[in-house]
Amino acid sequence: MPTWPKETKYIGRHVQRVDGPAKVTGSARYTSDVQPEGWLYGMILRSRWPAAKISDISLEKARQVPGIKAAILVREGERTIRYYGEELAAVAGTSKQACLDALRLIEVTASPLPFVVKETEALKDSSPPVWEKSPNLSKPKVVEKGDLAKAFGECAAVVEGFFTTPVLIHHPLETHGNTVSWTDEGITAWASTQGIFSVRDGLAGNLNVEQSKVRVISEFMGGGFGAKFGPGIEGALAARLSKAAKAPVKLMLTRFDQSLAVGNRPSSFQKIKLGASADGKLLAYELDAYGTAGIGSGGSTEGGGGGAEFPAPYIYTIPNIRVSHRGVTVNAGSARAFRAPGHPPASFGMESILDELAVKLNLDPVEIRLKNDPSPVRQREYQLGAERFGWKQKYHRPGSSPGPVKTGVGCAGASWGGGGGGTQAEAQINPDGSLEIRCGTQDLGTGTKTLIAVIAADLLQLKPDQIQVRIGDTRFPPSGGSGGSTTAASVSPAVFDACTQALEALQNQTGVADARGDNWKAACKKLGINPLIVGGKWQPGLSSSGTGGVQFAEVEVDADTGFVRVKKITCVQDCGMVVSRLTCESQVNGGIIMGLGYALYEQRVMDSTTGVVLNPNFETYKLPGLADVPQIDIILLDMPERGVIGIGEPVTIPTAAAIANAVANALGVRIGSLPITPDKVLAALGKTQAAHA
Repeated sequence: MPTWPKETKYIGRHVQRVDGPAKVTGSARYTSDVQPEGWLYGMILRSRWPAAKISDISLEKARQVPGIKAAILVREGERTIRYYGEELAAVAGTSKQACLDALRLIEVTASPLPFVVKETEALKDSSPPVWEKSPNLSKPKVVEKGDLAKAFGECAAVVEGFFTTPVLIHHPLETHGNTVSWTDEGITAWASTQGIFSVRDGLAGNLNVEQSKVRVISEFMGGGFGAKFGPGIEGALAARLSKAAKAPVKLMLTRFDQSLAVGNRPSSFQKIKLGASADGKLLAYELDAYGTAGIGSGGSTEGGGGGAEFPAPYIYTIPNIRVSHRGVTVNAGSARAFRAPGHPPASFGMESILDELAVKLNLDPVEIRLKNDPSPVRQREYQLGAERFGWKQKYHRPGSSPGPVKTGVGCAGASWGGGGGGTQAEAQINPDGSLEIRCGTQDLGTGTKTLIAVIAADLLQLKPDQIQVRIGDTRFPPSGGSGGSTTAASVSPAVFDACTQALEALQNQTGVADARGDNWKAACKKLGINPLIVGGKWQPGLSSSGTGGVQFAEVEVDADTGFVRVKKITCVQDCGMVVSRLTCESQVNGGIIMGLGYALYEQRVMDSTTGVVLNPNFETYKLPGLADVPQIDIILLDMPERGVIGIGEPVTIPTAAAIANAVANALGVRIGSLPITPDKVLAALGKTQAAHA
């Protein structure tokens, strides 16, 4: 079985990102930068009704607009609309203004229907059903173990709480979109995607085109958190418009479109009861939870069907449990997977109630976690993190911080699976000594190109800048989508295999016993005029799955204004073998900042009277800015013996829970509703009326 080298020069160290210069100079070409000859703008007409029966859509006037080259319906015939923003038709034209003019002239005959957009309203018997033959509240999925009633009766302490988390919107810096050219030879799509092959397969299947005639390219992309795996309706529409107009079509969604129709993280409403023995050993846990995935299936998992279910009880082993999950359907866009699907809301509920139990038992929050967390890795991480953070010096009785600006600390843990497989790669050694690695993966901005260069450089004793990395094209060896934190664990072994086999082939063909390092160029010259091309594939033993992580948060809360400032986050995280330390730490920073947004800022706000999203852009949908980012202290547990494990998702899971626990420690009262906004803080302190839900 192959093993990673014990002595490395680049693996596990800080190496400059290979795509850094292209990004900072502006030469990196994203999907919206692609401009094939004769390209047209594409735009989508969306429903302005959250629920309606559509009987007719006329495109005739739109087609008469100067500059319009194509206008199409999403589907023919009568249909029922179930959310504001659902796609109705699309146009392609020579200018944005021509497209806007055409959209205004599309005539839609519709009969509005009753609708509901808020979960608490959708639960009522009087609420209109989103789907005609199904109630808005699904049947519960129930998991039971042990004798819950008996266990609660034997507990020395029992606490109860109600915790809520909002719907979050997918808002990567680059919106969803594609530039598509459909000719007689086939379809070429430049896509902002997390999975070039899944986009290829989606386009081929939706448009009844052979896979071999669909090429998908993603040279650079500006982020994706789980909603960019397929072409989406917008991708299929761009292709159909291109075919109708006989010209390439660029269809990039607006920020408003993003808020309506590309997916979201479901909400959660969690009623939790937790009990333990006097020494803090957890004995009983009960959860009754619901949440909305919009018009999507609320009973399925967020990662699969986009629903609102999540793992519970989160990471802790409890002998007696009863968990009930239900989905609530509303007239809003369907959920999709969102970085660590299901885990952040589960962590928030579980870690919050666990802290309440620790307070009731007069136990240190770290100690109660050490008593109940079954992971030896997290046990070690809590000990390392507590010492680095200064937990014993900073932790105090909740609410005992003096003065108007109160300080508090909190902690939380997380778990994630990951794993890898299925990827292939190809190494091309040229007679001039240049080396090209090709792999049909994509780089969301996480550093996949750098990871490939680092591995190849170490195995062949070259420099990373000597490696030309080519990815993001379905003409390259196949790889899976970038989701589930599986990319690094899938790509790394395939690159390892391609490089080791290429080196062996080079040495056999040239007779050079060791062609690495200083001998490389001399060996390559002996190839003659033809390059050496060798394929490799994922190999077991070079990667694995299963990560743990813990975070400690320190906050300041102004009791007069309700403003919360996060001062510091200490993160202790394992991810197997660290390949590129710079990009690994970058992923930790990004995940924590996303968790900060979940804790304090982000929430979708719906208007009950119109069914529209009221905060669809970066002005009104609040994200952390530079001034909001705390000091982030990172400890990576480097475990080369475990192989490569992804880190993209686990690092965002416990952040909001740790911050919420720190706020409770500062104030002495629990705010069980995310985001923790100033009005909720003041309401919890009795200084204002109750905050909005």
